[in-house]
Amino acid sequence: MKESIEPILRKLEGLNTIDLIAKKLNVKESTAIKKIHELRKFGHVETSGGGKQPRLYRVYRNKIVKIGNPGLYDIINKNSPVKISRPYEERIVGRKLSIEEALIRAIKTEKYRVILASLALFNKVKDIPKLYKLAKKEDVRRKLGALYEVARNTIRTKKINEKHLRLMLKAKNEKAFIVPKVKSKDFKDIENKWRVYIPFNKQDLWRLKE
Repeated sequence: MKESIEPILRKLEGLNTIDLIAKKLNVKESTAIKKIHELRKFGHVETSGGGKQPRLYRVYRNKIVKIGNPGLYDIINKNSPVKISRPYEERIVGRKLSIEEALIRAIKTEKYRVILASLALFNKVKDIPKLYKLAKKEDVRRKLGALYEVARNTIRTKKINEKHLRLMLKAKNEKAFIVPKVKSKDFKDIENKWRVYIPFNKQDLWRLKE
């Protein structure tokens, strides 16, 4: 298999867009997409960008060898239809980052797209007590509860029991903004209940349903 893709790797080595890949290989864009997916499958491609930024594909002649386990951005991209670009390469050495940890870390970034993409993780949560404990430690219990309600109104999620929701709601001394200076127009009822500002409107959430 290595021999069959070696000529393609030589042509595409470096940073590319899909348009550029199509030109280099003299193929249609749909074929270029299939080729880049094949190369990624064999460990020769890293992807970045997306959203408002162009999607970029860095092609390596040699197979990429990564040490450690996936970090926050890799976990979100694996589990969410909303993809995010990695500002840096993050690997977790010695253990795996749990879905519960990833969700809390996403909230802590205070970044709009990271938090939007992370809403899909609510359907992957396995340990609600652990999720609550982490949220309490990081002072994001009300934010977690509010985002859970937003996600639950949009996509399928694992259910958080009433006991933990009540404990989240009672949390004090937490910041009101999930994303600094960004408020919702559509989730006023959730904002008022949880005393935080939702950074999304309903039209922002359609991408989670893809």
